[in-house]
Amino acid sequence: MNLTELRQVAWIGDTNLARPITGVIVNFHGLGDQGGKNSADYDEAEYAAAGGLVVFPFCGPWSWMNRNTRSFVDTLLTDVYAALKLSPDMPLIITGGSMGGHAALLYTRYARQRITACMALYPVCDLQYHFSERPDLPRTIRYAFRGYTESFDKLFAEHSPLAQVSGLPDIPYLIIHGDVDVAVNKQAHSDKMVAAMRQAQRRITYLEVTGMGHGSNIPYAILRAKIDFVKSHLAK
Repeated sequence: MNLTELRQVAWIGDTNLARPITGVIVNFHGLGDQGGKNSADYDEAEYAAAGGLVVFPFCGPWSWMNRNTRSFVDTLLTDVYAALKLSPDMPLIITGGSMGGHAALLYTRYARQRITACMALYPVCDLQYHFSERPDLPRTIRYAFRGYTESFDKLFAEHSPLAQVSGLPDIPYLIIHGDVDVAVNKQAHSDKMVAAMRQAQRRITYLEVTGMGHGSNIPYAILRAKIDFVKSHLAK
């Protein structure tokens, strides 16, 4: 795809850049997002000032980083790098929150490209647990796996970051989760994920935030830590 075609399937922040590109930052959206993004958020504007090129793929509201979505993102990034004439060694940082946090961890596991770092905000880590965590979730997960012939047990294992820890690359990770999150339970997801990553000797920083919910009550210090983590992995 050329740059015009790429803009039809992703928001690409090249026009916001204040300096030459120092890294590519993929930001995966959460559950139900309709892909209507058309401007930079506050953190993306700061990345752009540091040369961080934000790519926001329109993955579909119920994608759950299934095989088609992984293939789509692989192709998208290959074409972004080609269209903007970026070196294969350009840092690639993967981010996202909630279903987007699940996507960030799972895409990092399966990506064709070399990933530099990964940040996940209140991520879904155990998809099998999440299937029955809320009544709105089963239809979204069944839709994502529509047409798959494997059992749900196998699909949950393939698509749960918690079950794929051994396959995660040895890179820096940041996971952030609040203790009053009622949409994605911290104990069932991030606590277990971080414990497994530490056992696997992955480089993980875990910020456990008292009083923070799901997309609410996020302290400025946590927002700052998220931004600083991403910027720290841009090329100098």
